[in-house]
Amino acid sequence: MAQPLVQIERDGDVAVVVLNDPERLNAMTEAMGQALSAAVDALAADASVRAVVLTGAGRAFSAGGDLELLERMARDGNASPGGETRRAHESFMGHFYRLFLKVRALPQPTLAAINGPAIGAGCCVALGCDLRIAAREAKLGLNFNRLGIHPGMAATWTLPRIVGTAHAAELLYTGRILDGAEAERIGLVNRAVPREALRDEALAMARAIAEAAPIAVRATKRSLLGSARATLDEQLDQEAREQALCYESADLVEGLAAARERRAPRFTGR
Repeated sequence: MAQPLVQIERDGDVAVVVLNDPERLNAMTEAMGQALSAAVDALAADASVRAVVLTGAGRAFSAGGDLELLERMARDGNASPGGETRRAHESFMGHFYRLFLKVRALPQPTLAAINGPAIGAGCCVALGCDLRIAAREAKLGLNFNRLGIHPGMAATWTLPRIVGTAHAAELLYTGRILDGAEAERIGLVNRAVPREALRDEALAMARAIAEAAPIAVRATKRSLLGSARATLDEQLDQEAREQALCYESADLVEGLAAARERRAPRFTGR
């Protein structure tokens, strides 16, 4: 029986989502996108999950797009440029990329554990997560232009927000491949660690998130996601709304009591 393309494992309050097509280096196929979308739906509805780690099975995080798919669409585009073919391609790509970027809709914080190559669309999935930890030996790159195609999966939106416009322009124009250590230096990943320590480091960060008050953590994620398009006054209002909700939570009472008693808090998400 074939293994599922996306597996969900549990480590206490942390869910580990594994892209599971190692023979194809976890290529971004439509079937993989459908499976990841379904996993996101399941996790979003599970209040017991406080943080999510996304990683790849085998030696790759994801080596990128399905080349057979791209070749087929290039043949169709060259044979029948413009018109219905172009509109069909535009519609499909918008749908295809949204399957993978659904990970951004998770209410829980997400962390990409980049265990190996994260190239093209594979790198874009990692960029869609809130945090990233990479093996120092991992290879990361946005090689779209080197294949002859415009970047996709929101690369032109996420990358400049993470590394700044100058680094983003260089990486997108040239398609240059970075190792984990350089990715850490430019802020593409939060941390680069030895490959053998990656899973432990990723789980340690995810557990630290899971130990914080889940109502406050999810609210903080909402505020961070909205901050890029908010004015200072709008963001102050957003923070005030979220803090007002927290004042009604048992978790805040517990957190204040724990601080006064100098002990670790026991948050229940209520």
